Amino acid sequence: MVKITENSLRDGHQSLLATRMRTEDMVEAAKLLEQVGFHSVEAWGGATYDTCLRYLKEDPFERLATFKAIFQKTPIQMLLRGQNLIGYRHYADDTVREFIRLSALHGVDIFRIFDALNDIRNLEVSIEEVKKQGKHAQGAISYTVSPVHTTAGFVEYAKELVKRGCDSVCIKDMAGLITPMAAFELVKALKESLSVPVQFHSHSTAGFAFGSHLKAVEAGADILDLSNSALAEGTSHPCAQSMVAALAGTPYDTKLNLEPMEQAAEILKRHRRKYKKFESEYNQIDTRVLVSQIPGGMISNMANQLKEQNALNRMDEVLREIPKVREDFGFPPLVTPSSQIVGTQAVLNVLMGERYKTITTETRNLVRGLYGKSPAPISEALKAKILSEGETLIETRPADSLEPEMERAKAESVEFAKNETDVISYAIFGAMAKSFLVERNEGKLAPEPLTLFEDYGHEPLAKEFTVTVHGEQYQVKIEGSGTKEEGLRPFFVRVDGELKEVFVESNEGAGGASASSASTKKSGGLPHATKQGHIISPMPGTLAKIKVKVGDLVKAGDTLAVVEAMKMENEVLSTIDGTVKEIYAEEGTSVSNNVAIMLIG
Repeated sequence: MVKITENSLRDGHQSLLATRMRTEDMVEAAKLLEQVGFHSVEAWGGATYDTCLRYLKEDPFERLATFKAIFQKTPIQMLLRGQNLIGYRHYADDTVREFIRLSALHGVDIFRIFDALNDIRNLEVSIEEVKKQGKHAQGAISYTVSPVHTTAGFVEYAKELVKRGCDSVCIKDMAGLITPMAAFELVKALKESLSVPVQFHSHSTAGFAFGSHLKAVEAGADILDLSNSALAEGTSHPCAQSMVAALAGTPYDTKLNLEPMEQAAEILKRHRRKYKKFESEYNQIDTRVLVSQIPGGMISNMANQLKEQNALNRMDEVLREIPKVREDFGFPPLVTPSSQIVGTQAVLNVLMGERYKTITTETRNLVRGLYGKSPAPISEALKAKILSEGETLIETRPADSLEPEMERAKAESVEFAKNETDVISYAIFGAMAKSFLVERNEGKLAPEPLTLFEDYGHEPLAKEFTVTVHGEQYQVKIEGSGTKEEGLRPFFVRVDGELKEVFVESNEGAGGASASSASTKKSGGLPHATKQGHIISPMPGTLAKIKVKVGDLVKAGDTLAVVEAMKMENEVLSTIDGTVKEIYAEEGTSVSNNVAIMLIG
């Protein structure tokens, strides 16, 4: 009998809907999925934690508690990025242990643990802590295809996972690259070499995942990852109902009940319509993945991020650039965070019109060895561009160089953290988590709108139009509106590609919003970059850190600030030697690449 893990409540909507599905839209279906008899249900981890805080304005631990109240007999499974946890950098060991302790305490039963580089050193503490908490530790092989990856190499890595205490091993094919025959070969080799269960996970992006799952079953796979039909196929997983029907009456019969699965499908299909704005044209079969290797959970997010940069039309250029960047980086498997690092760097290379003109902090850290050992040597040209004179790559376990973080996080968050789960959110996501917690404490949490326009009673407005001012034309696109606060309603307006948040005086009694009074928030007030010493962001984003103050002496190339864009940090560098004369922006300000952050003179 083959067992099934149901993925709709995490990876399914992460792959198809940019992880945007709200908890309230999953509860009714979850109650039905509890009746099916699944081996487990993946409902937490991955990008859900970040998205809950950043966009949905939900407490991730409240989501976990909600699911735990529903899934009484079905184990809850989460995806854990080893030393990266659910973030995009390595965290100190005390943070890793505390996050796992809290996750286990609040309802996670099975921890699928992986490392983007398949560096076993980055999993040791996570595995040890999961076992300490009495939970199931599943070690995952980040599957990829490259000149340096082989079946024999994957098997040796799996042996190391079991040696360190893993209760099961998963083939994690995040991009849907594994062919049916390759799946049979790898599963067969693992079953012949291991004494623990083998789970198989793949995405349907390239079009052959259903066949790969069948061949994995034939080779002896114990558990399959599948998604409900409402959130299956494309960049998601093969359909659970179809697989259950295909295996019925065979030695691999799952013995699962299709009726509640179909009832859940009707609910999820209905709710999926709400998230249409987050669906991309890339959530279908796209064989370009065989070259780009972008995983299912990443490509819809990348399309959404390019859309935010007003550059969705350049997706093909980015997809062609990704393999080149990946080779420069030593052929890492493309899974979070390496997929984000490679993908974002490829986007920057395309948007900047020059390769590595702008280099993210994460790219620098990957090259330096702060994420672990790359499968193949990193490009010498790239190392020369990033490493300072005399600097060598880090050869030790990356986390050994990190100081404990939890005590500092507790001290820094004392004014806005109400409990230990608040503290761990701040420890992992810093300023972004603080913003969420402060808004929550002030009763101002408001999730992003699901549609371009919520129904406020006014006549429909034009979405995109051209405005002529003093003979100059501007392309204006209204992308959405938010919840009214203090008599003002926010509208999200893009002017020649630059996103602005405009607050319009709301006159509800007169049938809608009135444009009699408007102001810009956060991004307004910054001067246009016109002088030699004006410092600009390399791309639109949020000013996360300012590292200098007025009066500081700086040299060309010094880091002045950090801008977060596409979940990656981008350094803002000084273009000249001089003194910081003025700082126009503050942390948290939305910035674009045509306005000045500060002045160096």
